[in-house]
Amino acid sequence: MKSIMFLILGVTLLLTSCTVTENIYVEADGSGKFNVDLDGSSLMAMMPKDSLKNEKSIDSIFTFKQLLADNKDSIAKLPISEQQQLKKLENFNMRMQMNQEQKQFLFSLQTNFKSVSELQDAMVAINAMSSLQNKVNKTNEFSSGIPADGFANNNAVVSYSFKGNKFKRTATLNASKKVVPNEETAEMNKMIFASSNYIVKYHFAKPVKKVSNTAAMFSEDRKTITIQYPFSEYMDAPEKMNIEVEF
Repeated sequence: MKSIMFLILGVTLLLTSCTVTENIYVEADGSGKFNVDLDGSSLMAMMPKDSLKNEKSIDSIFTFKQLLADNKDSIAKLPISEQQQLKKLENFNMRMQMNQEQKQFLFSLQTNFKSVSELQDAMVAINAMSSLQNKVNKTNEFSSGIPADGFANNNAVVSYSFKGNKFKRTATLNASKKVVPNEETAEMNKMIFASSNYIVKYHFAKPVKKVSNTAAMFSEDRKTITIQYPFSEYMDAPEKMNIEVEF
């Protein structure tokens, strides 16, 4: 079962157009909730009818805290810096939903935070776990359900701040770790991400006065703003996702 789920998720994220929706809920005191949803249902619609005939519908939720606890011996062998990075994932929960009849495949990652400064970029969290998966898989059957190569790692470090009447999201490209793909890979990536979108929705406790991004769309009460990016921009120019919100 796990191997099938792993395969589907990997193919979904690499071969089809996908929609990634990131929701950030920020309360007046700076606490809130963060979740990211990856919709791979389009792949299910294209799968041969008999390819998953023996697979049951899945609606599974697990905590990364338990996952890390189950693999504590292997994690203890990692460098301290990597252990500290994985420690930050303890409060994340993951949900997978797969239903062949409804042509549904959804992947969700969620966490609560006490301050926006605790927020991590969703893809950093996913890729950190895939890194653990690669290392631990050498000795046991550990699998988080995340593709072993991670997902759309754009080598950006994302930080958040909420001070006074301003909220900021800043993405800084880590040039020292930037991997320049060869021409063939670059062309393939271009095709993969051409029809994919990254949507970010910010939900605030009070109305937004102005926002730095001119593409932002406001809800009727101006407490929610939505910005949609081509996935190619997320990959090639993550700084375009920088935003400053004033209340």
